[in-house]
Amino acid sequence: HQLSSHTRTIRDSSPCKAKHSTHTSDVCDITHGFCNAARVVHSALIVRSPGLIRDRKHHLKTYRQCCSGKELVDWLMKLNECFQSRSQAVGMWQVLVDEGIIVHVKQELNFHDKDTQFYHDELQEGLSLLLQIGPDALLTMILRKCPSQRSAEDLEVIYEELLHVKAAAHLSTSVRKELAAVLMFESHAKAGTVLFSQGDKGTSWYIIWKGSVNVITHGKGLVTTLHEGEDFGQLALVNDAPRAATIILREDNCHFLRVDKQDFIRILKDVEANTMRLEEHGKAVLVLEKAESTNPGGAGNSSKYTVMAGTPEKILEHLLETVKLDTNDPCVSDFLLTHRVFMPSSQLCPCTYHAEPSEGSDLEKAAYALNTKQKIVKLICQWVAVFGQLLKDDPIAVDFLERLGEEVAGDSRLSSMLREQLRDRRRTRYGTIYKTQDNHIFDCTGPLMLNFISHVSVFSLLVLYEIFRPDHTSITLMLPVNTSVQEMMSSLVNPGGDHVLVKMNSMGDRAQLKLDATAVHTSLGLNERLFLCTASQVEQLTPLKEQQGPDQSTIDTLEQMCSKDIASQLTNYDWELFTAMHEVELVYYIFGRHKFPGATTANLERFVHRFNEVQYWVVTEVCLCADLMKRAMLLKKFIKMAAMLKEQKNLNSFFAVMFGLSNSAVQRLYKTWEVRPTKRVYCAYERLMDPSRNHRAYRLAVAKLSPPYIPFMPLLLKDMTFIHEGNKNYTEKLVNFEKMRMIAKTVKIVRGCRSTPYGKTKGLADRMFLEAPSIRVSTYSEQSLPLRNPSNIRHYVQNFEVIDNQRKLTQLSRGMER
Repeated sequence: HQLSSHTRTIRDSSPCKAKHSTHTSDVCDITHGFCNAARVVHSALIVRSPGLIRDRKHHLKTYRQCCSGKELVDWLMKLNECFQSRSQAVGMWQVLVDEGIIVHVKQELNFHDKDTQFYHDELQEGLSLLLQIGPDALLTMILRKCPSQRSAEDLEVIYEELLHVKAAAHLSTSVRKELAAVLMFESHAKAGTVLFSQGDKGTSWYIIWKGSVNVITHGKGLVTTLHEGEDFGQLALVNDAPRAATIILREDNCHFLRVDKQDFIRILKDVEANTMRLEEHGKAVLVLEKAESTNPGGAGNSSKYTVMAGTPEKILEHLLETVKLDTNDPCVSDFLLTHRVFMPSSQLCPCTYHAEPSEGSDLEKAAYALNTKQKIVKLICQWVAVFGQLLKDDPIAVDFLERLGEEVAGDSRLSSMLREQLRDRRRTRYGTIYKTQDNHIFDCTGPLMLNFISHVSVFSLLVLYEIFRPDHTSITLMLPVNTSVQEMMSSLVNPGGDHVLVKMNSMGDRAQLKLDATAVHTSLGLNERLFLCTASQVEQLTPLKEQQGPDQSTIDTLEQMCSKDIASQLTNYDWELFTAMHEVELVYYIFGRHKFPGATTANLERFVHRFNEVQYWVVTEVCLCADLMKRAMLLKKFIKMAAMLKEQKNLNSFFAVMFGLSNSAVQRLYKTWEVRPTKRVYCAYERLMDPSRNHRAYRLAVAKLSPPYIPFMPLLLKDMTFIHEGNKNYTEKLVNFEKMRMIAKTVKIVRGCRSTPYGKTKGLADRMFLEAPSIRVSTYSEQSLPLRNPSNIRHYVQNFEVIDNQRKLTQLSRGMER
């Protein structure tokens, strides 16, 4: 009775306030009432039945401090005789689920009166938020410490932050570690604050951690604006000169990372002192940097020299000299992943042969020669493991491997070592699958390919090209995926004409393709098509009707499919696309595919294309659904789908769905969002999309994941572009190997994600990939069951029709809600 009276009092007081307040305050009062009522219910639950809130086990997984849906309904029915049915009690709990006051452990939006459905209170949501913002507060706290008081753990936290700061992208690992020890935190509250003025003495170097500043000089005024991650003030310290500009805060609450002059100069001197330069004929050929490494077993620290820069030949020579036969040196895999950037196969293969030493006994010379050959065999084993079947398209590599194979076969010591390498490779290998448009799958890692039986090229696999004429009639051709525009034109028209190949999107934007462009099929954007015409017809080309996207929503189909089943099929398809991508495609994509003869990024481009497709599918479905209630249901379904995708560790499609929901054409549908209180659940997931601190929220979430998982590919590509653009390939005509190391480290993230096949994991999230989609007893008609068949759902998710014209989507949105 106390619970009922309190709830009634809240309800009775609301109309009195409504006479004197706006609609917004009414909503706030009602929400406040919900919260008060929920706290009373929660307090009563703890006092009267504390045993209901406990750890639960279901399907081998433990859910901490929660209640089952059935027990909550039972408890409420016993507590208050006013409830005439269980459905009435379910309705009350549903109110609290809608308001986010109690939350389903899997983020489901419907309350279930079942023993196997678990709920926890708002404390969990609060803890979730604090877990996301806590690391930021921890880093600020560490930076506010005096440098002498920072622990080794503190320094590691700062170092990890610097890995994602633009201003530190070009710095070596050792310099970042030294900076971590001396960086200071500095903040200013008000916009317009002058940090320093032109002509002042230079005392510090600054990195913008939060906010932005204006750079102003005498006579020119505002020169530029600097944002988060950028730096200023370094020039005056290096040259020991006055400040060349005035720095003024552009916004309130700006935070900076500051390095004072004495520390800055000391770090520069330390770098020089720890750097070793090897010269030949008066020119530097190798630059090494001394790094401290901890010996196994805690036997103290030892110095190790790492390659910073060098000629390709000297870098390879150094690796062969320092590599150990019984361990795998990450520096070797860094070299192999990136060698095509600075050392093609035609240069790499000859360099693996070394002259024997001119001094020493015959026995010593023989031992040296054997040791060198063993290192070469190990290096080549790793090379083949990285590139696999890609090497079949490289005649120089094929010839080299055949000759090396003959040499190994003639030496029992080398052949036994090779067999051991193969056994290790089979135990630890991960599959790299190439999948073509016509669904042929090839496992490309296979045993070590020292002798090739056939020379079938991965890139000779055929795909269907559909090319349109100006009158919208089409020609279809089956051509290799890596076909050039020149080769396509030769198949279509006689040489010597003025025909051109043009790609055009749904908005009518045209781009003429260059004759040497390759793999055009997979580089087409959403709803882009190829057109063949004369040069004079280019401006008259118009988009096809199919390029405009669908006219009707598939809401009737979606209503009959379970969100979990759709999410599972999305993940299955994404995993196929993700594993089809060879890791070196990332290197080709970032440095420019045209720089690598015969290379393709077709699989990577298909995967990126898929992200855009899923994103616009969400927007298209919402903007084509004219019925308000169905549209609200659709929002709820997509949010639930996002929850499932996150649970399945498919972060790529999770972000695609969330980006779709955050599209301006969807966000402006205020009436739709208000029909069902889904905004709060959406906002909880939206926090993962926060781009501040270089997507810190996402990176922290990913750091907790174990493989397998599908990463957010656009951000991974952004990281690699960030490294590429912030660092030169060559420094003083030497290969910038520190840059190659950073690129390889990012590529290895993809390797790690795919290191475990989904079938061998035991976690609940992983089993969700393998469980057959459930057919539940429901209100669906029998006619709807075929639509819920896994093969039908799979066909649906692989054949989305989308509108990618943002202007059209906005018009549709405005047509539904002015």
